[in-house]
Amino acid sequence: MMAETTANAVADYIIRFCHEHGVLVTNLHLQKLVYYVQAWYLAYYEKPLFDEDFQSWASGPVQPELYERFKHYTWNPISEHPDKVEFTKEIEDHILEVLEDYGRYNAFYLERMCHDEDPWRKAHQGFSVDENSPKVISKKTMQRYYQYMLEDDEEEKEETGASEQRQESRKDIPEPATP
Repeated sequence: MMAETTANAVADYIIRFCHEHGVLVTNLHLQKLVYYVQAWYLAYYEKPLFDEDFQSWASGPVQPELYERFKHYTWNPISEHPDKVEFTKEIEDHILEVLEDYGRYNAFYLERMCHDEDPWRKAHQGFSVDENSPKVISKKTMQRYYQYMLEDDEEEKEETGASEQRQESRKDIPEPATP
C-alpha cells in the first residue's frame, strides 16, 4: 500500500504555513514537527502518512533526506518558499492539529520532549545522548507509543469528566442549614 504523501511534501506544507503566519522555522524545528505529524498519524490511522523513516540522532528524530535538503541553513530559519501543497481535508486537518499542539514549542524543547519518549530512546540504545545513531525509529514503535498516549489521554479525560460530573451534581445538593 502506498503512503498518502512524502516527508518532503509535509515539510513544504509546514514551511509555507509558518511563513504565512510569520513563524520562523529551522531545520531542527521542522524535523520535530514532521516527526510528530507522522507519529500522530500512525496513532490515529494505523498507517504511515509517508514512507520515509526517521533516525535516532542526538538532536532527536531526524529524517535524513529532509536534513540533507535543509542543512545549508544550519541554525538559521529556512527561507525557502515552497510551492503550495494540496492535501485531502483529513490530512490537512491532521497537520494543522499537530502544528497547533506542537508549533508553539521551540526546537530545543521539542528535542528534549522526543528524548523522553520511548520511540527515540529505544532506537538510541547503545549510543550516547550526544551521538547520532543510524538506527531507524520503528514506525511500529511510534504507532504503539502514541496510541498508548492517546488511550492514556482518553482515560484521563474520562476520569476528569467523571470528577467534574460529581462536582456538578454536588451543586444540586443544598447546603446544610446553620443553626
